Amino acid sequence: MTTLEAARAVGRGLERVDAPMKTTGRAPYPNDFSLPGMVHACLVHSTIAAGRVRGIDTTAAATAPGVLAVITHLTAPRLERGPMTLLGPSPPAPLQGDRILHYGQHLAVVVATTPEQARHAAALVRVDYEPAEPLLDLHDPRAAVATDPWGLDSDRGDIDAGFAAADVVVGGTYTTADNTNNPLGLMSTVAAWNGDSLTVHDSTQWPHNVRTTLAAVFHVPESNVRVLAPYVGGGFGAGLRVWPHVILTVLAAREVGKPVKLVLTRPEMFTDVGHRPYSVQQIRIGATRTGELTAVEHEGVSPVAMEDDDYEPVSAGSSVSYACPNVRTRDRQVRLNIPCPGSMRAPAEGQGNFALESAIDELAHELGIDPLELRLRNYAEKHPLLGLPWSSKALRECYLRGAERFGWSRRDPRPGSMRDGRRLIGYGLAGVSYPHYQVPCQARASLHRDGSADVRSAATDIGTGTYTIITQLSAELLGLDISRVHFDLGDSDMPYSPQAGGSGLTGALANAVHAACRRLVREFLDVVKDDPDSPLRGATLDDVSVAEGRIHRTGAPDQGESYTDILTRHGLEELSADGRSTPPAPDGAGMATAGAFAAKFVEVRVDPDLGLLRVARVVSAVDGGRILNEKTAASQIVGGTVGGIGQAMFEETATDAGTGRIANATFGDYLVPVNADVPDMEVIFVGGPDRATPVGTKGVGEIGLVGVAAAIANAVHHATGRRIRSLPITIDQLML
Repeated sequence: MTTLEAARAVGRGLERVDAPMKTTGRAPYPNDFSLPGMVHACLVHSTIAAGRVRGIDTTAAATAPGVLAVITHLTAPRLERGPMTLLGPSPPAPLQGDRILHYGQHLAVVVATTPEQARHAAALVRVDYEPAEPLLDLHDPRAAVATDPWGLDSDRGDIDAGFAAADVVVGGTYTTADNTNNPLGLMSTVAAWNGDSLTVHDSTQWPHNVRTTLAAVFHVPESNVRVLAPYVGGGFGAGLRVWPHVILTVLAAREVGKPVKLVLTRPEMFTDVGHRPYSVQQIRIGATRTGELTAVEHEGVSPVAMEDDDYEPVSAGSSVSYACPNVRTRDRQVRLNIPCPGSMRAPAEGQGNFALESAIDELAHELGIDPLELRLRNYAEKHPLLGLPWSSKALRECYLRGAERFGWSRRDPRPGSMRDGRRLIGYGLAGVSYPHYQVPCQARASLHRDGSADVRSAATDIGTGTYTIITQLSAELLGLDISRVHFDLGDSDMPYSPQAGGSGLTGALANAVHAACRRLVREFLDVVKDDPDSPLRGATLDDVSVAEGRIHRTGAPDQGESYTDILTRHGLEELSADGRSTPPAPDGAGMATAGAFAAKFVEVRVDPDLGLLRVARVVSAVDGGRILNEKTAASQIVGGTVGGIGQAMFEETATDAGTGRIANATFGDYLVPVNADVPDMEVIFVGGPDRATPVGTKGVGEIGLVGVAAAIANAVHHATGRRIRSLPITIDQLML
């Protein structure tokens, strides 16, 4: 659990080490790859949401110029569904039958010499349908319902007694809309077979999962599959699964015997790579007159695809957010004829926090207690379910320092009382947490005779700064200048890494790198343990420090030598060491492993005549454990906040209630925040290293989004007196 003494390299706001590649256009994203003889694929999608394919005519498409193959369910080979993953089941295999389960389902893939020829031929495919009435309504009594689908429903205390003891009870129905991930870069796959060996360039957040899945689906050894994703661009969760279009690209490449490239269109991004499912949530909260919570009941329901699964426990966060003796949480999923939902930044918490923190604000208003004070009175010093102390928790400090920086004390509690000319001013806040998540990870560190180091792991960097923070951490652990360290990632041939998602990669990877670097220093000490010419003879890890490319005895910088000298004297070109990390076990550690915490403070301006809502300021106070790079960490919070503004005010994937067709599947119709919608944002980090792991980090990728919607809605209530319980907040809701 200890770290070698070394010169500090982490914490600094270092510029991104991959910035020169990106800013000069030299970073190779998946859709940049072009292989000799490469051809192109285009997908054919269903135009109904439920039914069967009665017939499919590919004659015109197959004879169109440049067409090499048209693959349908009638000609596709038998493909098994991919394996179970850490994030749940793989999506269903494509083109395995005539059943249609959602609008936009893949019905064929066309392969042609050019992208234009493939698109033209795909438009020539004619499908004869036997339509059925789709299930599209969450409240349709015909729809199958899964109760407690993840086994996370919780009961603490006596909920009925808790409400009976309450002086005040508030509650209501809260709804959040479908959102679609929509990274700027379109998801792309390039697949090439060489005999039974397969190389894939893919827009994935998890190369090893793609390798494992493709090996299983196409019955080849995993060692025969190589997946490359050194640069991905955005993902926001869309790249966490091996979606059917990836499998179809690989299938097409095998069928035509040439490398095949498939780039999704923007409309396909709405049906092919997941989305945040909408939710309907019922919440009740009871409290005494003095503001002590007596009962919290939170029930959530969301849709899921007909033959797929999605992990979205929207109510689960309410079981651990406050020190309330009586809590009940329930979740259900309803199977509908919709495209497969999937993880989108801050899955589940993004929806559930909106309901909980809005209701807490409503309770504060009903009691006449400051919303900040109410949260502090019900602060959970220990994990409410486990009864264990947190491995770290600085949420109280988040509240207090955030409030001070924001100027919360200037808030007049009366709704509608604060103005700037004709515009109403509102202050709102939300308390935020995100669950701890960490899975095993591996890394390899090598030191060369020239004094440089290479560190490798099959992780991805989706813009979060992984390249940079692992370079910094490795430099500190090895006592090297940052310019002497090269971190490489995005290759499934490298040591195993989990996905970049769930705010879990930094912890898993950093701890694996920590182990690898410590072991590498130990390897050097082993080389000189019996060397009479070495001042480090007989030294152990506990005896030494590292700095300026040297190992020396702690407190005696003159009693040491450089890595280069050791390698040269012993005739070695390099030394390497592997490291791995494993998740901390709460029971064994005697503490509850903690994710990140935060407090979000928002100021809004509302035009009472036009119903126009503008966010004027956001202050995010975040407990992210040990911050490896303040600049990239703050960038994550800012980016998440922009996503939260989108969830709160703009984003809604609109599905036609009769047909299941997504009606706004372009950036011309699907609204996202632009520069003019993004206010001044301030990020402050509080707290210190988390005790559960050697490096002490906590992920901050998701926490930036959670709570923004609730804080905006609470600020709107303060400005206007209107309690908004449905996202996104639209003009018609604010016309006074």
